[in-house]
Amino acid sequence: MENQNLNLLDRALGLDGPSEPWPLSGRVVLIEDCVETSGSFVLHQLVKRSLSPTSSNVIIFVAFANPFSHYDRILRKLGCNLVTQRDNKRFIFFDMLMLRCPDEGKSSEGGLVLLYEKILKTICGLPGDKKDYVTIMIDDISLVEVAANGGSDYVLDFLHYCHALTSEFDCSLITLNHEDIYSSMERPTLILQMEYLADILIKAEPLSTGLATDVHGQLTVLNKGTSHRLGRSGNKIHNFHYKVKENTVEYFYPGSRV
Repeated sequence: MENQNLNLLDRALGLDGPSEPWPLSGRVVLIEDCVETSGSFVLHQLVKRSLSPTSSNVIIFVAFANPFSHYDRILRKLGCNLVTQRDNKRFIFFDMLMLRCPDEGKSSEGGLVLLYEKILKTICGLPGDKKDYVTIMIDDISLVEVAANGGSDYVLDFLHYCHALTSEFDCSLITLNHEDIYSSMERPTLILQMEYLADILIKAEPLSTGLATDVHGQLTVLNKGTSHRLGRSGNKIHNFHYKVKENTVEYFYPGSRV
């Protein structure tokens, strides 16, 4: 029953079939959450899914929120050893916790350009058979903006550069952002542009009925139409509830639990 529940997120993302070719290749995935319902568990699940034994994926993980030890501890509980994956060159970790733009002699834009160039150099340095299976993950877009001293235009430029990589190398780009930090103002250009760029939008939200002990929140997944590889498909919206446990996440449809 649990595996069936877990497949709800996979199904919404098109990951319930063969892992190669990687269904998210060439696509941008945006995870949006809020204080009440963190969406970081979705990022963790996608790391585990990307690094499964049946996948050839290489993850370039750009961390602004937490150190490697944090993700290693969580992924071990999910059955994925990041140290082993790092040693096997399948998990490449960029620790950006101390990045502040501008550094001495560099503009805010310059720091993010250097980060992009580091990502590009890493992709280009991969063996030829790995270049087609790259996933770039950024764990907190809001902290990218903090590192750039609030320069949202610089962050947008950086994201557009990363978006261009999805076309050039057919890689996927997965990002997490906290929507409610902007709740006191009109929806800023950064969020609107990110949602526009996203092929798949995942929203982690609290239940409309309030807190519940056996349900932690709801996920809404908008999988936009695509003409990638298998022809044109229309937009699909999936909505289901979830409960985060220590070593797994349960997904289920509203009203399906008694």
